[in-house]
Amino acid sequence: MERQNTEFKSSWHNDYLKWICGFANANGGTIYIDKNDEGIVVGLADARELLETLPNKIRDTLGIVCDVNLQTEHGLNFIEIITKPYSVPVSLRGRYYYRSGSVKMELTGNELNEFLLKKTGKTWDDIIEEGVSLADIDEQSVHQFLKDGDLSGRMPDVKGLSVLEILDKLRVVKDGKFKRAAIILFGKDPNRFYPNVQVKIGRFTGKDEDLKFQEIEEGNLVQLLENVPKQLNRTFLTRLIDFKGLQRIEKGEYPVAAIREMLLNALVHKNYMGSTIQLRVYDNKITIWNEGNLPEGLSYEALKRTHSSLPRNPIVADVCFKAGYIDTWGRGTLKIFNSCREAELPEPEIQPFDGGVLVTIYKDFLNVEQLKKMGLNDRQIKAVQFVKENGPISNSDYQKLNEIGKTTATEELTQMVDLKIFLPPAAKGRGAKYRLL
Repeated sequence: MERQNTEFKSSWHNDYLKWICGFANANGGTIYIDKNDEGIVVGLADARELLETLPNKIRDTLGIVCDVNLQTEHGLNFIEIITKPYSVPVSLRGRYYYRSGSVKMELTGNELNEFLLKKTGKTWDDIIEEGVSLADIDEQSVHQFLKDGDLSGRMPDVKGLSVLEILDKLRVVKDGKFKRAAIILFGKDPNRFYPNVQVKIGRFTGKDEDLKFQEIEEGNLVQLLENVPKQLNRTFLTRLIDFKGLQRIEKGEYPVAAIREMLLNALVHKNYMGSTIQLRVYDNKITIWNEGNLPEGLSYEALKRTHSSLPRNPIVADVCFKAGYIDTWGRGTLKIFNSCREAELPEPEIQPFDGGVLVTIYKDFLNVEQLKKMGLNDRQIKAVQFVKENGPISNSDYQKLNEIGKTTATEELTQMVDLKIFLPPAAKGRGAKYRLL
């Protein structure tokens, strides 16, 4: 019965001030005292006493005013505490709580910083970084950005302007002072100001995910957008792909557009006070992990369709839009799904993982993870791997490979034909061979 904006409590406890604080910091809500989890009134003996004491208790501890009402249902009393959302941050004894879904959470660390900024109408990338000068800006990155933006048709007219004037035009400078967005986009050494402005790339293999080797790319967003794909081609990908031709699709390889969008999404939505972006390359998939949760109100299912654009760093996102790197219509993740579909690859996965968002794209349908999802057993998966490495397989080959009888072999091979993994044999009898579709 409980929903995002309601809580049922069988009796009053001062710990419930945390729930009121969470409602005030989120979208408001109502707590019903003396209702069970099903929303049924059980009767409150001290209802009138609470009616008198709770308003003052809430005001004295939280500094806010709530509507506290005495209600009656089926002849039984209960208390209704209505909390409105507050535009300023509300704390309980120096701690901040927030209602997300049906859960009350305490905000700490980066989440608390972002929350406090949001309440003041600011975002992290909009803050002035004191002590930054033009000497901290990489002019070559600015010129590369302008070159990229020439084709977008979105760039403001910056002809004849100095670098400082250009940055002011892009709204990453205010009154001659540099915002954090300027450092992230064009800084010579962003890591001097913020931790982990980098992309860690690792090559993993085996079930235990053994790390074979790794590389780390550091720099501003413009540099990372150019250097990470180069590093992938140089060290991690078996077949090189042209990252300049964004619409190019190579069947059996990773779509260029998907990899680029994965990287762009991570860079634009990154929590720049948090962990490193981690890009893992496996035999049959590539994953990219970025710390932080989806914006409130946006579900993982919505990422498969056009959705509202809710960037964590809106100034960074706006500059990237002007250069043509991204659009502002929430279609970035949709490009990942569409490009994989066009390349006839498995559907990508975007899911929460270890306090962040994990995006996975697969190289082909016939990897172990995808075969398991299709319902194949270990013998069938073993046969698919055999055919990939050695060519067509017969019924007798299947029996020997898995040490089983003919009846079971026939049933399992037939199932793989029905699942469109194997082609039906062109011949019958001993000469019958099963090939990949």
